Parts: sequence; C-alpha cells; structure tokens
Amino acid sequence: MAGGNFMHRVISYVANELIVNGLANSPAFQRFAVRTSKRIEDISNMAAQKRQVLKEQLQDLSKNLESNKNQ
Repeated sequence: MAGGNFMHRVISYVANELIVNGLANSPAFQRFAVRTSKRIEDISNMAAQKRQVLKEQLQDLSKNLESNKNQ
C-alpha cells in the first residue's frame, strides 16, 4: 500500500514537471496566457468604469429625490 502511494507521488511529480515545463516553453500557450490576462484586465477596467457611472447616477438620483422631497 505504501509503495503504491510512493509510486503515485513520483508519477504525479514527473507528469507535473513535464506538463509545467511543456506549457512554459510553448509559444502558443504563452500567447494564450498573455491574451487571457489582457482580456481580464480590460474587463476589470470596464467594470470599474461602469461601477463609477452607476455610483454617479445613484448620487444624482438621490439628490433629485431629496430636492423633490423638500419642495
């Protein structure tokens, strides 16, 4: 039982090293990673801009409601 566990660890380590090294040295994977990172950054920036616009709209709405309430 313990020997099987050890072999599993060795095989897992070797496979992991091969996969990691293979992906790290793959130009196609590197392009994919860069494009994905750029896209996530763009989406995050768009979300921040939308959040700011929504915040401003809510503030305007709140001011309008307050001014209507006071009239």
